[in-house]
Amino acid sequence: MNIIVGLITGMIAGATPILLAALGGTLTFYAGIFNIAMEGMMLMAAFFAVLGSFLFHSWLVGLLFAVAGAMILALIFIFFSVTLNTDEFVTGIALNLFALGSTTYLLRQIFKVKGVFTSKLIDSIPNIHIPLIEKIPLLGPVVSGRNLIVYLAVIATIFCYYLVFKTRFGLRLRAAGYNSNSLDSSGVRTSRMQIQSLLLCAVFCGLAGAFLSLGYVTLFAENMTAGRGWISLAAIILVDGHPYGIALISLLFGFFDGLGLFLQSYGVSSQFTSMVPYIATLGALYVYARRNRERERKAL
Repeated sequence: MNIIVGLITGMIAGATPILLAALGGTLTFYAGIFNIAMEGMMLMAAFFAVLGSFLFHSWLVGLLFAVAGAMILALIFIFFSVTLNTDEFVTGIALNLFALGSTTYLLRQIFKVKGVFTSKLIDSIPNIHIPLIEKIPLLGPVVSGRNLIVYLAVIATIFCYYLVFKTRFGLRLRAAGYNSNSLDSSGVRTSRMQIQSLLLCAVFCGLAGAFLSLGYVTLFAENMTAGRGWISLAAIILVDGHPYGIALISLLFGFFDGLGLFLQSYGVSSQFTSMVPYIATLGALYVYARRNRERERKAL
């Protein structure tokens, strides 16, 4: 029983940052921007979350700092990719490298440490206990007692689905990606929708980064996102940006992440177990590619 609960809670914790970043990425996906800078946004957010929490001894300030950190990269992305019309792939890769280098530099300059910074002055994001549910066997330990960001991720999934498919904003967002000329002719500028989608993406990536450094653990480590932004991108590709599909794929990747940690308790090398989520990602992308090829063959 404890093993099952441990696997499920590990799956939820592993899925949360992937889900939040992917939800942000799906908004830019529908707006016609393939945002590969989510990795950098999450990393920048994770650093600024620790910085804000450490300086002000408040997880809420840390959360605001995290969103601000991700927003910095979003504004740079907007300036180059939307305003100057540079290649979004090149811009995204440059921003990921910039985030990695700048957070490493700031870590050493501000906190005077290399690799990892942790302190008792960092206020972590609290866990939420649900009084009635937490007493239910099996269900209680899984549903209750999770980090606040986990519950926000569930709300964000429903919110994104409603926003994209049930609102005028969502209709315009999808039009920006599917038929930008028609959107422009209606009086709504495509660039405006792309800018709004990138800013919303920064908010979601900010929450994802804050969860990593103030929820999942209470510290900042160099390159602590460890490719989660790329896994989020794979989740978007696999389900064509559908929020509920992204939630399921994120749980799948979260399961493999939790499985890797679980295997470490049985003496399996940590270097091997850290590969498990990425092996699963490659396998999922392979299945997706095969499926698309079969569709193309049938269409011919």
